[in-house]
Amino acid sequence: MSEDWQDSKEFSTPLALKTIRWIALHLGRPVARSFLYPITAYYFIFAKSQRHASHEYLSRVFKRPATHLETIKHIHAFASTILDRVYLLTGKFDTLDITFPEVNIPRTFSQHGKGCLLLGSHIGSFEVLRSYAVSNYPLPIKILMYEEQAPMMVKMLNALNSDVADTLISLNGSPSGLLKVKDAVDAGATVGLLGDRLLGKNLDKTVKCTLLGKTATLPTAPILMAAALKVPVVVFFGLYLGGNRYKIHFDLLDEEIILNRKTRQEDIQAYVQQYADLLEKQIIAHPYNWFNFYDYWQENE
Repeated sequence: MSEDWQDSKEFSTPLALKTIRWIALHLGRPVARSFLYPITAYYFIFAKSQRHASHEYLSRVFKRPATHLETIKHIHAFASTILDRVYLLTGKFDTLDITFPEVNIPRTFSQHGKGCLLLGSHIGSFEVLRSYAVSNYPLPIKILMYEEQAPMMVKMLNALNSDVADTLISLNGSPSGLLKVKDAVDAGATVGLLGDRLLGKNLDKTVKCTLLGKTATLPTAPILMAAALKVPVVVFFGLYLGGNRYKIHFDLLDEEIILNRKTRQEDIQAYVQQYADLLEKQIIAHPYNWFNFYDYWQENE
């Protein structure tokens, strides 16, 4: 990629984040949402690389050149989910309309004392499940997170809710993180992680998949981790539907990831492609929920 996501700087300031938090908590969501319009305009004008990535992505989805209005709508959807994280982390769920599926797959596994890996993506909001589960469901959940990419955002938002902050397992490159994952799933907890971005520069731990008709590089770590731990993998989406509406969606990737010694690489490839296919299905259904604001496919073209 010409601009790897880990090399991009956090496009915000502590003052801006604190201001948004104060407005959200003291003036209410309707007033806070009115500020999203100038914020969206600011990012559209000054965040050139993100604007370009949005345009290229939407053009790929729509199979035609995206308009400026569509790019603005995309940025606004992202800003909306960031604002709503304040309400999610502070337990103000009455301000949001969150729809859960009839079958809560991770909770079903947990009720039987079985942990699982919850494989998410930068589609919609992962926070909508983490905060809601901690506050409303007897679902023990831990989240693997790459905090270094957005330290200001993580620090500010986690400060709002210590219970949610306690669910975090930091990805810092040391074995301690993986040991904590094993302890969590052995105790029947759900461990969430994001599977659509690479961590580090080790391309040996990736495979090439097809996403929206083009080649994309995806990490194999989630599949390898699930195979080693012998736990189910559930794919999760917290889809933003506009306004104050969110929809939780689960897909069971497999109850146990089995990698045959003779066909190991082919098996890994198949599982990751299956994950990519689930991403594509939701991207097409909810195109403005894709929040990877960098050129996701460029390195393969």
